[in-house]
Amino acid sequence: MADPESTVINNNVNQKDPKEALVIAVTTRAIFDLEKEHEIFLTEGKDAYVKHQQANEDNPLEPGTAFAFIQAVQAVNKKLLEKNPEEKGLFDVIVLSNNSPESGVRIINSAKKYGLEISKFCFVSDEDSTQYLKTHNVKLFLSADMTDVCNALQRGVSAALIFQQEIQTPSSQLRVVFDGDSVLFSDETDRVFREKGLEGAVKYEKSMEAVPMGEGPLKAFALSLGKMRKKFDQEDSPIRTYLVTARSGRDMGTRAIKTLREWGLAIDEAFFMDGAPKGPILSKIQPHIFFDDGLHNIQGAQDIGIPSALVPCDCHKGSVEPNIVM
Repeated sequence: MADPESTVINNNVNQKDPKEALVIAVTTRAIFDLEKEHEIFLTEGKDAYVKHQQANEDNPLEPGTAFAFIQAVQAVNKKLLEKNPEEKGLFDVIVLSNNSPESGVRIINSAKKYGLEISKFCFVSDEDSTQYLKTHNVKLFLSADMTDVCNALQRGVSAALIFQQEIQTPSSQLRVVFDGDSVLFSDETDRVFREKGLEGAVKYEKSMEAVPMGEGPLKAFALSLGKMRKKFDQEDSPIRTYLVTARSGRDMGTRAIKTLREWGLAIDEAFFMDGAPKGPILSKIQPHIFFDDGLHNIQGAQDIGIPSALVPCDCHKGSVEPNIVM
């Protein structure tokens, strides 16, 4: 295996300090619409895919589901630098791809065409690209491949599965929506619910009200985002965060709020839905990304054009992609 640095192409404009930055890694299928190309890869093989990409090097790819999220991230960087031109704690976006370097030129050209500030392009061919996440200090990894996402989560990196979909145009303010259990928080209460039903889960929550919940797969990213959020006043912040959970506020909301307080994580808005559909709230919020562990919630968000990312809770049971309409 070649030194990964040999396949890293640096964008020297606005270089960021990886030790202080909030690093987000995206795969090419998360940030661009590569579904047609992926189908060529699956049906005709790698050589045909590479030839197709090389023949279309100067034809930019269409934006994918995570594209608007990355654009909003760049807008936050602009605001941070306006406040402090010496700011080092910026978002830093890298592309981490299983493409080979010879098929990656189209990816680079597409990023340039759209003015995306991507600091590194890492093309690792058929290797497991997630082995480089910790090397780059990645705080969030977005991929359209379930195996990649599971590998990242097992390496202790916040990660989610992106679905290619038509999305509405979000607001200019970066808006991120988190589910609670199995996303921000651990799945402990979900396990109790599966074993003892709702009544048992409510009883458990009341008995544990003073005990903070364990951390979920996206806690680390949420804390990093919250730290950046604190650099702005409430009135002029280009970042807004939300908790939208199926929990009942009356019976199960107190522990969630106390846990966030214990973590020092300030959420701008919290909605305790008591099992009601999340679609109407999401439609009002218009987030750039919605993280949830429930396929039914992801499907509901997709139906109204909300960019959605699944945080899988069954990676240990295999890496079969969920049956969701793209």
